[in-house]
Amino acid sequence: MTTVKIIEDGAAIALDMAGVTSRYHAIWLRDNAWDEGTRASGNGQRLIALSDIPEGIAIQGAEVAGDTLTLTFAPTGERIDYDLNWLLAHCYDLPQMSEKGWVSDETIVWDAAMRDHIPQADFNQVKTDNEALAAWLDGVVQFGFGKLSGGPVQEGALFEVADLFGYVRETNYGRHFEVRTEVNPSNLAFTGLGLQAHTDNPYRDPVPTVQILYCLENSAEGGENMVVDGFACAQRLQREDPRGFHLLSSYCARFEFAGSEGVCLRSRRPMIELAPDGALVGVRFNNRSAAAITDVPYADMAAYYAAYRRLGQIIDDPDMEITFKLEPGECFVVDNTRVLHARKGYSGSGSRWLQGCYADMDGLRSTHAALVQEIVKAAE
Repeated sequence: MTTVKIIEDGAAIALDMAGVTSRYHAIWLRDNAWDEGTRASGNGQRLIALSDIPEGIAIQGAEVAGDTLTLTFAPTGERIDYDLNWLLAHCYDLPQMSEKGWVSDETIVWDAAMRDHIPQADFNQVKTDNEALAAWLDGVVQFGFGKLSGGPVQEGALFEVADLFGYVRETNYGRHFEVRTEVNPSNLAFTGLGLQAHTDNPYRDPVPTVQILYCLENSAEGGENMVVDGFACAQRLQREDPRGFHLLSSYCARFEFAGSEGVCLRSRRPMIELAPDGALVGVRFNNRSAAAITDVPYADMAAYYAAYRRLGQIIDDPDMEITFKLEPGECFVVDNTRVLHARKGYSGSGSRWLQGCYADMDGLRSTHAALVQEIVKAAE
């Protein structure tokens, strides 16, 4: 049974649903109404601005019937219905997270022990089956990483992967880039050298938030790919060295790239990025593109570098990584704001050819959410 009580002289209400009480302010309720005068029926966008709502708005009447809450507002006299399930899903009267570095419930942090649980799917299945695609994207959202196999072994096939969930983000490298040995490479990625786990393009603001690497040839000895959960590394640093975590999340590092004619990219962001409420939202780590750090005070610089070193050691720890060797027609997708990727060095014998491109997580999350809604509706 659900009951409602007007509190704070009409400035809020208290809803008791199944023995759990949650409070909602009158201004929040009016701003988030879904009546036809407030929201466009076709797309749900607001038809009013906050300035259209009286500053002293209050609730003068409240009643519950079934799954509907009806409120009467003063001084306008408007009667507006609210879906109780919607209110419960959007409750903000919750305990506040006090410790920095927390992650949302949809995020699964992982290390090498999770190698058998990484999201994997068949390319042709996710291309033709929306439920399979939704399940794979769900895994990518949770883990920040996913693999596909069984794709075509042809140039440009990576664009078909991007088309599954979003759009290619073009950069100075072009719509895509080739990952194979070059005689005079503009980037160390285009050599046979091993690369420390890193996030791509930290010198951009914003960074491309998705990277796709698609294998076309891989007969060279070595060259295995590795992925590391940057969130798990950041949380491990926080457990081991709280002050070091604080320093890397409080001061900006600097990154730059000027390896191509006419290109000079620079950014200034923390290596560990937190939201204002302390949520862990991003990791930028790329020693090849790190510029001189100048935003840390003298008194903190030595400790900052110690924390920087320790974070690198954690990232390099084999217990934190998942390693695999891509076969032709296989690819992997990473959330480039979270998951670091690396590769082992490879010899000059044989051949290794991958193609890469960038996309963005907003498209991936949008496609995932839309597919879930579609599947739920079809099941009703």
